[in-house]
Amino acid sequence: MTHSGLEPDGTGKLKPKGKLEENYVLRPTSETIIWSMYKNWIQSYRDLPILINQWANVYRWEMRTRLFLRTAEFLWQEGHTAHATAEEAVEETIKMLNVYRDFAENYMAMPVICGLKSEGQKFPGAVNTYCIEAMMQDKKALQAGTSHFLGQNFAKAFDVQFQTDHNTLDYVWATSWGVSTRLVGAIIMCHADDDGVIIPPKLAQWPVIFIPIARKEDERTSVLGAIDKLRAELTSKNIGSRVDDRDNVTPGFKFAEAEMYGYPLRVELGPRDLAAGNCIVTLRHNREKITLPLDTVANEIPKLLDRVQNELFEQAKARMTASMKKIDSYEEFKQFIAADEGFALVHWAGDTADEKRIQEETKATLRVIPMDWEKEPGTCMLTGKPSPQRVVFAKAY
Repeated sequence: MTHSGLEPDGTGKLKPKGKLEENYVLRPTSETIIWSMYKNWIQSYRDLPILINQWANVYRWEMRTRLFLRTAEFLWQEGHTAHATAEEAVEETIKMLNVYRDFAENYMAMPVICGLKSEGQKFPGAVNTYCIEAMMQDKKALQAGTSHFLGQNFAKAFDVQFQTDHNTLDYVWATSWGVSTRLVGAIIMCHADDDGVIIPPKLAQWPVIFIPIARKEDERTSVLGAIDKLRAELTSKNIGSRVDDRDNVTPGFKFAEAEMYGYPLRVELGPRDLAAGNCIVTLRHNREKITLPLDTVANEIPKLLDRVQNELFEQAKARMTASMKKIDSYEEFKQFIAADEGFALVHWAGDTADEKRIQEETKATLRVIPMDWEKEPGTCMLTGKPSPQRVVFAKAY
């Protein structure tokens, strides 16, 4: 792209406004770049395994964009690996799936279902695509991360061969995996309320915000001094904090802004609190107010942050569990999906054409074939064929 935008040309058409000072270059898909280089780097089994991890901007055609979720350009983290054996590649694929699961559940406080994508939903060129699937507060699904076992497909497409330890030639085995700024949208939609976002403590830049409440200059000096001491104690515990010491807005304004920004804990301190040796701590996710002694608050805050982190996860998990239902008939399935009730757990033995039919009729897609759920043989709701387990269908972003 070499122009700086479009403008009407007077005939009802659009024309470029002018040239950019610097050209805006759209690169090929990462696989083209990575595998072109792997062909140069890999000659022997001694060169394997190899891993390239990068953060990169990606540009994609999106007819209807959604902030963070589906945008024409976005930032993502992606990895590409090459291995000497299929077993190593599969191990890497599952390892990265679990890395993403750990991040989603233990840092984002967002429960996910791990499993396989169907033939119709997997990444083009992959043997298997694994994913973590989350539920947002509106009960729609969000694919939060993927990990692909690519087999030898990309190696054959780019002719990447290596000399094995048996002195023969073989194509390398490959994986790729990635997450994107879609996770920012996931945090918002999983935890936010009408007053703003709620940031899980493990991801908050400043898990604690201090708000001094003092009008007189001498009171303000005393209160800020006490806050500085508390912040120093928290810093020694590797807990970040900031103080909103603006004097041109009211405490109420600061409270509302702190809620909008999603600080996990808000600590209020005024001259009366200082005289009593206490402060008031407010938990963002449930608005609970707790009065704590100043001489113990620095020790109590880490416990409160752990509590908030755990409660956010448990709340999200409870919402997801309550919005999943086992369904055995296609008619009941259609009613469930039409009512936007959540994740339908159904027996499935259909093919890609059957998936497409369901999507056209209900707007639901097969989100994930769970890996760690108990097997429950049954009958496919659509085809009547035997099914080894239930899968998850839902409307999705």
